[in-house]
Amino acid sequence: MKTSKLAEGLKGSEIIKIAGEVNALKEQGVVVYNQTIGDFDPNIFPIPNALKEEIIKAYGNNHTNYPAANGMESLRVSVANYLSENLQLDYSKDEILISGGARPLIYAIYQTILDINDTVLYPVPSWNNDAYTYLSRNNAVVVETKAENKFMPTVADIEPHIESVNLIALCSPLNPTGTTFNKETLFEISELVVKENKRRTVNDEKPLYVLYDQIYWQLTYGETVHYNPVELVPEMRAYTIFVDGISKAFAATGVRVGWAFGPSHVINKMKAMLSHIGAWSPKAEQLATATYLKQDAEVADYLSNIKSELNDRLVSFYKGFSALQDKGFPVKAIEPEAALYLTVQFDLIGKTNQDGSQLHTIQEVTSYLLNEAKLAIVPFYAFGASTDSNWFRLSVGTARTEDIETIFELLEAALLKLS
Repeated sequence: MKTSKLAEGLKGSEIIKIAGEVNALKEQGVVVYNQTIGDFDPNIFPIPNALKEEIIKAYGNNHTNYPAANGMESLRVSVANYLSENLQLDYSKDEILISGGARPLIYAIYQTILDINDTVLYPVPSWNNDAYTYLSRNNAVVVETKAENKFMPTVADIEPHIESVNLIALCSPLNPTGTTFNKETLFEISELVVKENKRRTVNDEKPLYVLYDQIYWQLTYGETVHYNPVELVPEMRAYTIFVDGISKAFAATGVRVGWAFGPSHVINKMKAMLSHIGAWSPKAEQLATATYLKQDAEVADYLSNIKSELNDRLVSFYKGFSALQDKGFPVKAIEPEAALYLTVQFDLIGKTNQDGSQLHTIQEVTSYLLNEAKLAIVPFYAFGASTDSNWFRLSVGTARTEDIETIFELLEAALLKLS
């Protein structure tokens, strides 16, 4: 018996496949350093105590019934104020939509903006745009980005397709790379979108919108600055739908509080879409987040701490890979800028193990690193890149600082076995 063609054609997750291999080793008693998960170990990175206390208080006050369809007003007001104070983005509470994390919001943007067989442009590697495009029955223009551009798309990547697409899906800081748009590149892309929309207005065509996922914007390190299209080109306000929330900056992936904001006519249609799906964030968590975001000192202290802890881990891994590269091993890493990810390269195709077996594919490289170095990481092809890309995502949200030295000892030993 078969299900729908849509369900039958949906691709399985490569990350889940790797997780199966990880779990099989763990069942044998093997210690595995699992850096595949774009999440936090709550024993290392718990949510803010002040947020937890507010959640408990809200449940104690019996806030367990349905929330407002577009989100509790107190939270939408808090989010509006938070955006104004921290990003100088002025959106009213009625231009903000609350949902159960970022995923329903992204899905709603696709469903609201696009008709069947419309076209989405998205860069790869990137998180889940292929799945959302497929589920929405849209066509895709896939732009494979380059290491020399930190795997961020450029205006030269986008411009040849600009007249044929209906939505551009962008993310900065980017999952899976932990890299960001620089000011000049995002300005050029935004100017291009505005110019294209002026052409479409004259020709009475549907607008071109940008989905701007900035869920990691508060996790930037060193001199890295987060930019957004509306800040750089104010005319982009009419064409940009933002996706944001507490999941990453506050290690609250399971709390499920996300928000979108943008043009009111789009937000209102997204609200109508999601009201039929019931993808709202729980009422107690919404009320708690509304109160927490107003606690400036607590928020600042938490962000300072989590950024320091994540950055320390990312820098330690980066230095470890740089040291291996200096020793002549075929590895490389891109200096971390943001989020909880490090972009690493293993140029191991064609290498031969001591038992005479040769590494022919990236899947085999991934398995070799897992079995020989006990290191689990995610190849970029899991994020839509070509299957021969030898770049990987390493996540530090579950990494213990005291384990990093051991990881590199095991990794060096595994690389020494190859010739």
